[in-house]
Amino acid sequence: MKLLTVIGARPQFIKAAVVSRAIKVLNRSRSHQIEEVIVHSGQHYDINMSDVFFAELDIPAPNHRLNLTKTEHGAMTGEILEGVERIITEVKPDIVLVYGDTNTTLAGALAASKFHVPIAHVEAGLRSFNMRMPEEINRVLTDRISRWLFCPSQAAAGNLEREGARTWQVGPGIQPEIDIVGDVMLDAALYYKEKAKPTDAVKKIIGHTGGQYYLSTLHRAENVNDLARLKTIFRALSDISRKRPVIMPLHPRTRNMLPVDGSLSDTLIIIDPVGYLDMITLLANCQSVFTDSGGLQKEAYYFGKPCITLRDETEWVELTALGCNILTGANYAKIIDAENQLTAMKVENTLLIYGNGDAGGKIVNILARR
Repeated sequence: MKLLTVIGARPQFIKAAVVSRAIKVLNRSRSHQIEEVIVHSGQHYDINMSDVFFAELDIPAPNHRLNLTKTEHGAMTGEILEGVERIITEVKPDIVLVYGDTNTTLAGALAASKFHVPIAHVEAGLRSFNMRMPEEINRVLTDRISRWLFCPSQAAAGNLEREGARTWQVGPGIQPEIDIVGDVMLDAALYYKEKAKPTDAVKKIIGHTGGQYYLSTLHRAENVNDLARLKTIFRALSDISRKRPVIMPLHPRTRNMLPVDGSLSDTLIIIDPVGYLDMITLLANCQSVFTDSGGLQKEAYYFGKPCITLRDETEWVELTALGCNILTGANYAKIIDAENQLTAMKVENTLLIYGNGDAGGKIVNILARR
């Protein structure tokens, strides 16, 4: 069976590493083989956002790379769609596998659908119920045309059930299969935390703070492209950093939006994007997390860290229900108030709401039985 994996953004590299490793295990144990062909869309083109992940996570080198020239949503999606279509005609895969909710996800799924290749979607069923978010549009449309809907949680599967997913037609007489497999990011956290060795640069940063710091990331279009929201969030984080240092690996999109005089970030510890293993080290040693990243919300939970989510809603509703994740949006007063609540927050991360760390194996075994 030939599997075409389409990835292009940092979280997808981490998730793909989990499934690629599970494919290797399956291939060693069975006469039936899965041949994985990896396409890197180029959506994350910076070496710190891309190549370093392949190297340190031991992901097979991409068989195909697209050289994107567009950055706007529609143009980027169209360019990836065109590139993946070309590769599908060459590779002739049996299944196209996509992850998450990026432009790469939707473009890969659309390309497969046009050629009537069955689609497997990892992280299916997630909903923020905010259709102004590009990510929400991407995940909803990808789910609608996918043959295998791999859900990280019962809540995600429940969303699909309420939408009537079992009645959808994704081929002649074919309805989607909904599988609750758990979260591949939990697999990654459990596997890589034993391998995480901080670089000298990260050791120095942690040492500079005395190990008493908050970790923050910010990259969502809803925050970064809205200068008023961006300024409010940075003002809150800057004020918080006067009590406790805030380390922020800064996404290129966010850096490009900041004033060149550094007036919004002069009290923060701004660093370049780091690799996954360095990020795990920063996460394991921090006090709490401030982020608009979906992945980091879960990783904070896996490492027992309270999280303040700088968004108006989250698709990871289980974490807010548990009380270990507070939604603040870009509201200054809410961010400051949430920081004051951190010392009282307890993270019960022994619950199996996202599985037990074997999602990759479950996904591969289901696809192998197709």
